[in-house]
Amino acid sequence: MRFNQQTREPDKGFVDSHERFLAIARLGKAKLVFFGDSITANWSSKGKEIWDKSFSQWEPANFGLSGDRTQHVLWRIENGELEGLKPKAVVVMIGTNNVGGYSADAIARGVAKIVEAIRAKTPDARVLLLAIFPRGEKASTPEEPNKARDTVAQANAIIAKLADNQHVFFLDIGARFLQPDGSISKEIMPDFVHPSSAGHQIWADAITPKLMELMK
Repeated sequence: MRFNQQTREPDKGFVDSHERFLAIARLGKAKLVFFGDSITANWSSKGKEIWDKSFSQWEPANFGLSGDRTQHVLWRIENGELEGLKPKAVVVMIGTNNVGGYSADAIARGVAKIVEAIRAKTPDARVLLLAIFPRGEKASTPEEPNKARDTVAQANAIIAKLADNQHVFFLDIGARFLQPDGSISKEIMPDFVHPSSAGHQIWADAITPKLMELMK
């Protein structure tokens, strides 16, 4: 659950979105489910055309929610968002909102708990765990460290070990968003965090071959 930092009451946007996701789950139709934060939520806006073209054959459900950290996604899964669903695959990309306030180890532990919860709720589903996308304009160097990039890289190295290539599959597509010098172009991620429409096309192209395998 997320709370309003001023009133300490449940965040209305979070609650409303959770209720909407519960309603989608109760329909029991989705064979492909995405969990994440605003990066995933944006499939419903700037990435919608690409989403429809790439994934519609699997009746996908987008359970991305802006502002979510690992603990929020875990709460949503533990509170019904997979009830009624029997997906063939669940795509997870979460953790960027934890960067800055949490260590790489803590972020990785949160991701691990999410994977564990998905496996418990939908044991027949395959989990496609994506590495946290790179963030920040420039690559991290000894001369000019990018702490966010460093934390993301460290967390990704840990969560990669969650893959067993039977039920959980790890895929790091971060390099596809980068220029040769390791920087991020505004054409791909205008704010150096959220993919543009062009970035969503890169994302779809990168994961579709793996999804074709997992959705058989």
